[in-house]
Amino acid sequence: MFTFIEKIEGVDFKGALALLAEKAGVEIVYDPKARETSSRLEHLREAAARAEAFYTERLTPDSEAYRYARSRGLTPETIKSWRLGAAEDAWRLLLEHLTTQGFVLEELLAAGLIKEADGKPGTYYDRFRHRLMFPIRDTAGRTVAFTGRTLGASDEAKYLNSPETELYHKSQILFGLDRAKEAIRTRGFALLVEGQTDLLHAHQAGFTNTVALSGTAFTGEHARLLKRSSENLMLALDADSAGLTATNTSALAALAAGMQVKAVRLPLGKDPADVIQQDPKAFAESVRTALPVVDFFLHILVEREHDAHRLVLAAERIVLPLIRAVESPMEREHFIERAARALGLSNEAVRASLREAPREAPREDAGAPVEIVPPPRSHKQMRAEMLSAVVATYPTTPLAKRVAKEYSRITEAPHATEGVTDAALFKVEEVFGENPSEDAADELLHAFEVAHVREAYQEAVTTLRRSEHAGNATLMQQAHEKVAELSKRLAALTK
Repeated sequence: MFTFIEKIEGVDFKGALALLAEKAGVEIVYDPKARETSSRLEHLREAAARAEAFYTERLTPDSEAYRYARSRGLTPETIKSWRLGAAEDAWRLLLEHLTTQGFVLEELLAAGLIKEADGKPGTYYDRFRHRLMFPIRDTAGRTVAFTGRTLGASDEAKYLNSPETELYHKSQILFGLDRAKEAIRTRGFALLVEGQTDLLHAHQAGFTNTVALSGTAFTGEHARLLKRSSENLMLALDADSAGLTATNTSALAALAAGMQVKAVRLPLGKDPADVIQQDPKAFAESVRTALPVVDFFLHILVEREHDAHRLVLAAERIVLPLIRAVESPMEREHFIERAARALGLSNEAVRASLREAPREAPREDAGAPVEIVPPPRSHKQMRAEMLSAVVATYPTTPLAKRVAKEYSRITEAPHATEGVTDAALFKVEEVFGENPSEDAADELLHAFEVAHVREAYQEAVTTLRRSEHAGNATLMQQAHEKVAELSKRLAALTK
């Protein structure tokens, strides 16, 4: 029985004993006088448990930490159930409290609860000060570490995590797994978020199968822990560049461990806590419509990259490693076809790119950076600014009237002169002089029209690829017609 529990829950003998005792309603009492004969690890666990109690007692409704937790949308029930705490704005409160209870400095250092002052050997102080405290537990529910969220605006470290200790190995512990594992088994998948606040909001909203990272990348060991409960992982990380990079890294580790991975699409700039607070049903719908992680990144890249060449390069850097990490040959073939269709390439071209780099287990930092940055200015944008500068420089001339009229014809939108740079105004004065003729900008207008039509053509091709990827027949027909129309117009302009 104990061996089975140890294997299925990933705990040692005492952890299995604690789990079975909890299920049976039996309280295990440890005699404090026997501390000298107990193991070193038990000493450290006891120190962590006492620290948790110390922090929890100080999280009173009138404390700054409690008010902050409530301001983030955490309910009193969540705060109590998850035993959040408060580290006061003082240097040695916890140290003095635990040493009066018989713990020695070496134990408190080993448990990651205190640290030695830089340049002052023999001087020690509390690691966590002026923070909202989140206890981190192992799979048996024993407190082994902490994360502290700063309450001070001037603190450089917004979140501070316990260091690696004999109890706490970051690559082997996921926040909340001790409470989520049953729900993961029941629902058939684990939902991974980036931090404690995201997790607590998810649990408040009923997603009790949620676990969180705690200041570290998702690793193969994390994946193996989750696979004891389910082989399915859903990633709900932030939608900014850092979050997408973390999604890519986490997916690589999970795929290499043989997991099935999907990703939740969140609004740009929002994290799960934001979405859940604003509209829990919207978050539930995002989870319901989550995509396999390869499709997730294909959709993002196709939407954000309109240049066909840059799209292929981005997919080669971000998507192909994910396909390569898929264990099943049949699944890999499926995703090869999906990638080829989204990129407008042949299946063989995608396979050839996959063959060029051998499949290997990813490192923890192997995820390709997924940056959300403004694209470089296009030829159309640069020429549009020059035309605006012409109108701004010669506002009442026939030239300005001709440019404004032609701009509206080309773009089917009124001309505007806002946002013209001094550099563009200087360039126009240099090129056109003091008294330009009405047709002085005709060459520039022609170049602008070519750039405008070419950009519209690329967007239409992208829409066509996207509609084919989604299997939308109506949109495909519309896109085909638009591509044909723009192709004819572009040919007439460039012949």
